Amino acid sequence: MKGPAFYRATIGKKVVMAVTGVILVGWIIGHVLGNLLVFRGPAALNEYAALLKSNAALLWAMRAGLLVTVVLHVVAAVQLVRQEAASRPARYTKQVPQESTFASRTIRWGGLIIAVFVVYHLLHFTTGDLHPAFSHTDVYGNMTTAFAVPWVAAIYIVAVAALGLHLYHGVWSVFQTLGISHPGMGNARRRLAIGIAAIVYLGFTAIPVAFLLGLLGSR
Repeated sequence: MKGPAFYRATIGKKVVMAVTGVILVGWIIGHVLGNLLVFRGPAALNEYAALLKSNAALLWAMRAGLLVTVVLHVVAAVQLVRQEAASRPARYTKQVPQESTFASRTIRWGGLIIAVFVVYHLLHFTTGDLHPAFSHTDVYGNMTTAFAVPWVAAIYIVAVAALGLHLYHGVWSVFQTLGISHPGMGNARRRLAIGIAAIVYLGFTAIPVAFLLGLLGSR
């Protein structure tokens, strides 16, 4: 018998997705707030990056924890998709969306886009393998070089749009999954989902756009 009975059930996988999703939302918000230090200049951003790297043991523990969280989230998502497909072997001849949003209908494609982007982002700004002039200490300079290229900036803008949609659906549905939903909470849930998605989207997008417009990049 593989795995605990709770996880084998659909609700178990959904709870794992919800809990890991909450952790990832918290990390993403912290990440965007840290990145927004770019608007305070090179020193502020580079000092922040140096602080994060100052304790190697803690940094790698956080990275390991984040990796485990992402793997659990993705595995649960894939298993749910397969479970749904197995329970409905015959496709409907025509599907008419009912009580659904664009974010919910594109959640799987959005997740795939985000997964591919995360790999690209790590190779671009973490390891530097895809960066033409990477520096481990000059994060501001890395951004300046990268976002001076319009197609690179476009990749980030499109990927963050997919992330915003993903977050909107995830935040909206997490309350129901965890059993803390109430009919009277509908408007509050929607506002929270829109607010978090907007903060993340606008926060991340503002950076490449500012570099493209020449508002950032000068020393």
